[in-house]
Amino acid sequence: MLARMSGDYDHLADRLDAITAELDETMFDRLREASAERTGRPTDDKRLMRARRAIEKAAGLLRGRDVDERNPD
Repeated sequence: MLARMSGDYDHLADRLDAITAELDETMFDRLREASAERTGRPTDDKRLMRARRAIEKAAGLLRGRDVDERNPD
């Protein structure tokens, strides 16, 4: 388990959280548009989801959370 980093990196983790929220909004908008147009899943949805998970993981690491490499979700 990682030791808590005394909040040294919390400001960076907070910025990553904001990026995660931005990605959420973007993905939701694209899904809504695809649904309205009945075009199926947007082509970049999977890539955006992978990026979102990586950013969430990075924020957790900066906060000193133990992240299991075998279970990224």
